[in-house]
Amino acid sequence: MTTNVDERKSNNLRWWILLTVIVGTFLGRLDQTIVNLALPKIIEDFGITVSAAGWIATAYILANAVFVPIWGKLGDSIGRKKVYIWGFSIFILGSVLAGLSWNLSSMIVFRIIQAIAGSADYPTAMAILAVTFKQGRERAQALGIWSASFAAAIVFGPLLGGPLIDNFGWRSVFLVNLPIGILGIFMAMRFIHESRSNIETKYFDWWGALTLGGMLSALVLVLDKGFDWGWLSIESIICYFLVVILLGIFIRLEQKVPEPIIDLKFFKIPAFVNTLLNNFVVFMGMMGGVFLIPVFAQTFLGYSATESGYLFIPMAAALMIASPLGGMLTGKVQARYIIFASTLVASIGIYLFTGLDPKSTALDIVIPLSIMAFGLGFGMAQRTNVIASVVPQNEIGIASSVLALVRNISGAFGIAIFATILNNKVNSNVLKINSLSKLYSHVPLDFQKYIALIILKAQIDAYDYVFFIASMIVFFGSFSILFLKLKKERTDVKVHVE
Repeated sequence: MTTNVDERKSNNLRWWILLTVIVGTFLGRLDQTIVNLALPKIIEDFGITVSAAGWIATAYILANAVFVPIWGKLGDSIGRKKVYIWGFSIFILGSVLAGLSWNLSSMIVFRIIQAIAGSADYPTAMAILAVTFKQGRERAQALGIWSASFAAAIVFGPLLGGPLIDNFGWRSVFLVNLPIGILGIFMAMRFIHESRSNIETKYFDWWGALTLGGMLSALVLVLDKGFDWGWLSIESIICYFLVVILLGIFIRLEQKVPEPIIDLKFFKIPAFVNTLLNNFVVFMGMMGGVFLIPVFAQTFLGYSATESGYLFIPMAAALMIASPLGGMLTGKVQARYIIFASTLVASIGIYLFTGLDPKSTALDIVIPLSIMAFGLGFGMAQRTNVIASVVPQNEIGIASSVLALVRNISGAFGIAIFATILNNKVNSNVLKINSLSKLYSHVPLDFQKYIALIILKAQIDAYDYVFFIASMIVFFGSFSILFLKLKKERTDVKVHVE
C-alpha cells in the first residue's frame, strides 16, 4: 500500500516538474514575442532610428546563441536545478532593469543580461525532463507537451502584448516578467530535484567557450546584418574570416581538452547527425519562408501589425496539438518515419503559400500556416527524444544545447538567405516583366500606374519563388531522416540525483 502511494506521489511530482519548466520556457519565449511588438513605442520614446532599434533584437540573439552551450555544460557539471534557478533569477533581474532602461545603450546592456540568462532555459529544461522521464514513450510525451509551450508563447504574445503596451506602456512588457518569474522560481525550488553528471568535472573548457562564443557571434552578426552591409562588404568578409579561423581553433581545442564544452564524439553518432541535419533543414526552410508572412500581410493585404499577429494563433494551436500527439507514438512507430512524415507535411504547408496574391484572404494564410505547424509539431518531440536517447545521460545538457544552437542558427540562415533571394528576385523580375510589357500611352498618370503594376507583379512573383524554394528545401531535407537508425536506449548510465 505504501509503495503504491509513493509511486503515485512520484508520478505526480514528475508532472509538476514538467509544468515548472513549461513556465520558464513560456516566459522566455513570451518575452521575445512581446518585445518585438513594443519596438515602435521604444523607438518613439528613445528618439532612435529603426536601424538603431534593430540592435535591441540583434544583441539578444547574439548573446543567446553564444551562451547556450556554456549553460548546457555547466548544468551537467554543477547541477541542472542550480543552473536553471540561477538563469531564471538573472533573467527576471534583467527584465526589471530593461523595464527601467533610460536610453538605447542601457536597453541593449539589459537585453544582453536577459539573453545570457534566458539561454540557460532550453538545455537545462530539456536535461531535467530527460532525467525525470526515463521511459522512452513517457519522455517523448513530456517533451512534446513542453515543446507546445513554445507555441503557446506565440499565441499569447500578441494577445497580451498589445493590451499591455496600449494601457501601461512598453515598460510593462518587461516588468510583467517579475510576478510570473517569482512563481516560476518558487516552483523550481519546490519541485525540481538536483541532477548532474555522475562524472565529476575537474576542468571547465573556458578557451573552448571563448572561441565558440567568438565564432557564433561573428556568424550570427553577419547573418543578421549581412543583407544591410552587403554580403561582400568589408564588414561581412571580416565576419567570414573570423568564423573560419575561430571554428578551426575551436575544433583543435576540443580534440585535446579532457572535458570539452561540446563533445565532438557526438558527431560520430549517425542518429545524432541525421537529427541535427533534419532540424537544420526544417527550421531554415520554415523560418526563411514564414518570416515573410507578416510582411506580405501588411504590405499587400493591408493588415495592421496586430492583425498580422493574430494570423499566427491557429498556427500555434496546431503546433500545441501536434507536439503531444507525435510524442504519444513513441514505441509504436519508428521515430524516423514520424519525423519524415511530419517534415513532408510541413513542406506541403509552405508550398501552399505559393498561391498568395493581393486578393488572398486570411484563410489563405491561416490554412497553410496551420498545416506547416502541425507537421513541424508532430515531429518535434521525436527529434528532441532522439537526441536525448543516443547520448549518455550525463551529457544530455550539452547535447540539447547543440540542438538548440542548430535551431537558432538555422533560423538565422533561413531569414538571411531568403531575404536576399527575395530582393534579388524582385529586381530580376522587374527587368524581365518590363522587357515583356508595353505601354501605349504618354499620359504621366498612366505611366505611374504602369510602373506600379510592374513592381507589384515582380514582388508577388518573388514571394511565390521564395516560398517554392523554401518548400523544396524542406521536402528534400525530409529524406535525410530516413537514414536514421536507433539502437536501444542506454540504461547503463547512472545520473546523480539529490
